Amino acid sequence: MALPQAEGEAVQHHFQAGWGVRDAWSVAGREFSQIRHRPGALVVPAVMVVLFGYLFGSAITVPEGGDYREYLIPGLFAMNAVTGVMASALMISKDVAEGVMDRFRSLPMARSAIPSGRTVADLVVGAVTTAMMAGMGLLVGWRAHHGLVATLGAFGLVLLVRFTVSWIGVTVGLSISPETADAFIPLIFPVSALSNSFVPTDGMPAWLRLVADWNPVSALVAACRDLFGNPGASVPQDAWPLQHPIAAVLLWSVAILAVFVPLATRQYQRIGR
Repeated sequence: MALPQAEGEAVQHHFQAGWGVRDAWSVAGREFSQIRHRPGALVVPAVMVVLFGYLFGSAITVPEGGDYREYLIPGLFAMNAVTGVMASALMISKDVAEGVMDRFRSLPMARSAIPSGRTVADLVVGAVTTAMMAGMGLLVGWRAHHGLVATLGAFGLVLLVRFTVSWIGVTVGLSISPETADAFIPLIFPVSALSNSFVPTDGMPAWLRLVADWNPVSALVAACRDLFGNPGASVPQDAWPLQHPIAAVLLWSVAILAVFVPLATRQYQRIGR
């Protein structure tokens, strides 16, 4: 007995959605299998905790007092989050250059699976590296003081930003060569450093402080300090994103995903045409 047209379309849409999730997870599994060839992607973030914590620890005064390492760790979480754009852009651009994307396009799989799988894989990698950084942070004296719910909320924001910027990386990686993507990698550090990650912004020139205060990285750092109860969270701020950092992070993330998810999917569909 044939299904009514509306019901048949609903069933077909359900199966297509299920196939899309399955295909995206298959692509993510391929990405996981390649991580063992890039151990630095997991180790370096944890090493940064020790390096920056002891390098700057005795040289920088924390606003309203407090331990600098507790002030620093949320900034390193945020810095690790924004590196998702770098990892996704480089890996996707290599797949395009090596013809992997052409092979994927020849398979009966959902068109959204490639960008979705890449961003899911990067989200999992980001979760692992964040956990490693948190462990190292605990060893050097960092603590979360506001309980389990607030702590999980802070880590949730970090991973949300990691997932969000990965879509930017996918869109960029589908448009440029691996050499160009590799050349853009050094730009990630200035973007994350031009914020409140390592030092307070009140000592910056007025124009530079304006840029740093409205940097989405600063909002993420401020939100984490607030939720973790780390030094610097209670310092009065003039810029709206730092007065309402959690709302700012959510708004930035929604806006970026609304723009780059369809862009990345459309860019992937255009490859080889």
